[in-house]
Amino acid sequence: MTFQTFKNCIIAIALCMMAGVSIKAQEPSQMQVLMGQSLSKLQQRTPEATLNCIAELKRIDAMFPDSIQPKYQMALQSLSFSVANPQAEQTENLLKDAEQTINKMEQMKGADQSDICTLRGFLYMVRILQNPAVNGQRYYLIVMQNYEKALKINPNNQLAQQLQQKFFEGMKQATGSN
Repeated sequence: MTFQTFKNCIIAIALCMMAGVSIKAQEPSQMQVLMGQSLSKLQQRTPEATLNCIAELKRIDAMFPDSIQPKYQMALQSLSFSVANPQAEQTENLLKDAEQTINKMEQMKGADQSDICTLRGFLYMVRILQNPAVNGQRYYLIVMQNYEKALKINPNNQLAQQLQQKFFEGMKQATGSN
């Protein structure tokens, strides 16, 4: 009888521990909370708010260097700022940082290759926007290949779909074709 009691006690402890783990998994992590706070500042969509958000994401990335999500958001927000402000003085540094971040993500285990291709396509799309006459011919094929690869890896990648569509619309406008 004591063996049965011992067995029940072990099962009860195991169940309590598993319940604790699943409850903990449902709570947002410190990183998720910090990122949510930073990204909520983007509701204003001013250049200053975006630059502050990027700076905060850099700090979060320094706190959680093995995490992909802060890097992804940092690159995405840097590229979004650069699209909205292609000639701003901060743009070139943000683009260099975004490229370095994308390269870091590429080396990380567990990184979503579809997201990496999407970000890389977005990076070169911004380069085209900076100087369409020079960079259009140089980078358009790279942009198209990255979006196609991203969608081949994950056909449900919404950002890749949206950016590819915007790119095609921009190409149609630039070339004057339907």
